[in-house]
This record gives sequence, C-alpha cells and structure tokens, in this order.
Amino acid sequence: MKKAKTFQIILFGALIGLINGFFGGGGGMVVVPLLTKYFKMEQKKAQATALFVILPISLVSTIVYMCFNSVDFAHGWPVMVGIVAGGIFGATLLNKLNNNIVRGIFIFFMLLGGVTMLFR
Repeated sequence: MKKAKTFQIILFGALIGLINGFFGGGGGMVVVPLLTKYFKMEQKKAQATALFVILPISLVSTIVYMCFNSVDFAHGWPVMVGIVAGGIFGATLLNKLNNNIVRGIFIFFMLLGGVTMLFR
C-alpha cells in the first residue's frame, strides 16, 4: 500500500474515532459510506467491517467516559442485553439478505435518524 493511501486511511480512522468518542457512537454512519464509496467495498462487507473497526473505538471511549463517571450502569446493563441479542439477530440477518436490500435498509435508518433529529 502506498504511503499516501496509508496516511489517508489513518486520517479517516482518526476522524471516525473523534466522531465516535464525541457522540458516544455513530462512527458506523461515517465508516460505511466511506468504505462503500472510497474503498469500493460491497455494502454487507462494509457494514461488517465497520463493526470490526468500531469495537476498539467504543471500548476506548467507554473507558474514558467511565473515568469521568459518565456511565449510567443502572440503565446501561439492561440496554446492553437487548443490544447483544439484537446484534446477533442483525448479523445473522445481514448474511441472508441481498446487498441492495441491505443498502436500502441502511439508507432508511440514516434518513430516519436525521429526520427524527430535525424535529427534536
């Protein structure tokens, strides 16, 4: 890999880490379009890769938040149980669906999130 391309990848990674750390998540909304457009990765592989790269970012961000006593464990644990169950179901479903359907679902939820934020 060329040094310029490696530098770009590291720069993208730093931006994604900043977004994830600042918002407490959401890096996937940047990673997936980046991987599909810039790296020409298919949608399903981009979504799976996004989860892979976001895991360490989320762990580091969580540790920092915990150091500042910003984590609400009473609400966090039950939500985490649901997220793990949903994550298993979602990952299984991702592998069974057509790439275009997965892209459509991803776009739908990005738009839904944006529209929801407009009216809050």
